[in-house]
Amino acid sequence: MTSSIAAPALVPRRAWQTDLPVLLIAVVWGASYLAAKGVTTPATVVGVLVLRFAVVLPVLALAGWRRLRVLTAAQWRGAGLLGLVLSGIFLLETYGVVHTSATNAGLIISLTMIFTPLAEAVVTRTRPPGSFVAAAGLSVAGVVLLTQGGGFTAPSAGDLLMLLAALARTVHVLAMARIKAVRTADALSLTTVQLGGAVVVFAVLASVPGTGPSPWSVAAGFDAGDWAALLFLSVFCTLAAFFVQMWAVRRTSPSRVSLLLGTEPLWAAATGIALGGEHLGALGALGAGLVLAGTTWGRRTAAPLPGPRPGDPG
Repeated sequence: MTSSIAAPALVPRRAWQTDLPVLLIAVVWGASYLAAKGVTTPATVVGVLVLRFAVVLPVLALAGWRRLRVLTAAQWRGAGLLGLVLSGIFLLETYGVVHTSATNAGLIISLTMIFTPLAEAVVTRTRPPGSFVAAAGLSVAGVVLLTQGGGFTAPSAGDLLMLLAALARTVHVLAMARIKAVRTADALSLTTVQLGGAVVVFAVLASVPGTGPSPWSVAAGFDAGDWAALLFLSVFCTLAAFFVQMWAVRRTSPSRVSLLLGTEPLWAAATGIALGGEHLGALGALGAGLVLAGTTWGRRTAAPLPGPRPGDPG
């Protein structure tokens, strides 16, 4: 999320001092898919999500307690609604990543950058630039090739879930822009209420028979490596990411922050291949290149969007 406060111009030789922390967040977001895949199984998705956000939520609540107390009823309702959407995003992403590769997950979710301007054009009844439509087509063609690295077959269930997650992210971004009450809420309070709402959803689901072991059972089965991965997801991919965004957007432009964070799918592919032992194949590599080219082209030709997503990739 970004601030509406105008950012001062940076001295060029010091720009890296702001850019580097933001780029590091893009790197950890890219690595988050492999970390989530390693710590989660299809049976433990809900339990892991409860643990992941229950770790970070108290810190956010304590940091923003005074501002939370002055939220209006309309702001609480708006943020709560966004929290419901956010819970759906996390569920789709986490179930998706355990059923596909980390590389595919990171690249497919990047289609949000294409879907959002297209959806915004439909809502506002404006025609997107022809160059943007071409970039969108390039990205979609890339996803088709990416998911067919081993030959042309039906996309996996995980690929389809990640595609739905990208659509859900689009709904979330548009809702943040169109719910009037949340526009005046500060970023920290808005994120805290959203994550709190998502944790409530996860906790309710965890209590339903058949949704997998309880969070406590999941925690009891963790070894040191699992806890390290969970803390990485909670502390670096959520808590640190949120605060770095807030810090950076006050020292540079929202579009610059967004562009740096847009390198996330590149790092997802890099970590999946280098650390996860994943292989794209010739078709997959071509598809990955088309996705990256299409989303980069699309970002540059579309109108500016609301700022980066609130503190986490998935």
